[in-house]
Amino acid sequence: MGARRGIDYIERLKNNPPETWIGKEKVTDPTTHPLIAPAVQSIARLYDSQWEPEKKPYMLSKSPDTGEWIGNSFLVPKSKEDLALRRLMHRDWAEETYGMMGRSTDFMSAMLTAWYVNSDFFGPYEENVRHYFEHVRENDLYLTHVLIDPQVDRSKPPSEQPDEFTYLGVVKETDEGIIVRGAKMLATAGPYADEMLVWPFHLRKPTEKDYKYAISFALPLNTPGVRLISREPFTRKSVYDHPLSSQFDELDGVVIFDDVLVPWERVFIYQDVERVNTIWKLNSNAMTGHQTAIRLQAKLQFLAGLVMKSTEMVNTNQFPHVQDMMGEITTYIELIRAAVIASEVTAQPNSAGIYMPNVTPLYAIRNSGNRWYPRVREIIQFAIAGGLMYQPADAGVFDSPIAGDIRKYYRGADVTAEEKIKLFKIAADIAVSDFGSRHELYERFYSGDPMFLRIQTQYTAYDKSESLALVDRLLASYELEKPVQEGVGK
Repeated sequence: MGARRGIDYIERLKNNPPETWIGKEKVTDPTTHPLIAPAVQSIARLYDSQWEPEKKPYMLSKSPDTGEWIGNSFLVPKSKEDLALRRLMHRDWAEETYGMMGRSTDFMSAMLTAWYVNSDFFGPYEENVRHYFEHVRENDLYLTHVLIDPQVDRSKPPSEQPDEFTYLGVVKETDEGIIVRGAKMLATAGPYADEMLVWPFHLRKPTEKDYKYAISFALPLNTPGVRLISREPFTRKSVYDHPLSSQFDELDGVVIFDDVLVPWERVFIYQDVERVNTIWKLNSNAMTGHQTAIRLQAKLQFLAGLVMKSTEMVNTNQFPHVQDMMGEITTYIELIRAAVIASEVTAQPNSAGIYMPNVTPLYAIRNSGNRWYPRVREIIQFAIAGGLMYQPADAGVFDSPIAGDIRKYYRGADVTAEEKIKLFKIAADIAVSDFGSRHELYERFYSGDPMFLRIQTQYTAYDKSESLALVDRLLASYELEKPVQEGVGK
């Protein structure tokens, strides 16, 4: 099949819907459900965009197996130029959604590409990983992933929970595959994805009773026994009143595995604590970090433009403290841009001639962006202030008895009330809505705990040799002076 169009994605989802629960309602068709369909349509537009003639040179390439067109999110980079192609593809999809869809499918494609490149890590299941990557690539599937154990009792390991299958584990083996039971979180985009990749994010103890939790596999989301419990949706009906949340709400949820059969060919790690605990060796953060940095850059560029235009409408952009805050956002943008380019130009080929981005500058962005984004949201609140709170409730006011009041008192310096309200409602959707709060939480934690990530990648695993060498150089350049003893030499 190769690269899909939007209609292909929608048709497959309609015929293979995940079992999704929103409160007590079971969703039967995510493509038409009012709380999910807007996100489905946004993803469908991404699939369509890769076929636009002017974009096709950097969005698509030929499959090495079938010769069909495939998305460049699956491109195995054989040169630095290939990394640049991936950057253009990631940037295009990020800009299509204004950076608001953190789990657009190119994120998981980037992860799977790294797994494919390093498939020998999986030992006896190496071929399973390779075949799965090819399956996803040739069908242009939309994936989510679930990594985290439910927040039940984090002080205890999986085997010491009240129910040993609170966390996902192996119940038994069969000739067809393994039977698994338990739960995982947080399946972002799960209600409208095709399949999910499952693996444990937390380290497992090398004890016999904890081996059954050391597993990784992939399954279609409509597999019997799999159900997804969604959080409360933040989707709103009116694009005018809620321009972002009406289109880009990525539902998150907990996935329940109720004695689910995982075929052997879909198993990637099986009761192997060592591989689970060393899965970082895959260096998938190089590929996903490339994608997430590019997406964050697009998101901050959008927010910078939002602050610039909003303050311009009321002439507060002339104040030094507002200009300073806008300059802070553009500083973050340029640091991300530089890190992404650095990750590409300093990339080195592996023994097979494959170029992975240099992960070091990408780690610096991942460990800063989780702090930068909450600050940028705060800047929007400071820069626009009360303007975020007093916009009229809906667009109907312009056809009401108070339309004259609205046009008089809600206008800007040189813009109409219609123009100003339209822009300020975008800002409010980010700065003071439930949708906006979820985005702040997402950017803080989507990659893990910010403190431990920084400790691990920017200190523990960081190459300290250059810094220490400079100190040692100075220390070696002089001798300590011996103190002059009193009375000596007199």
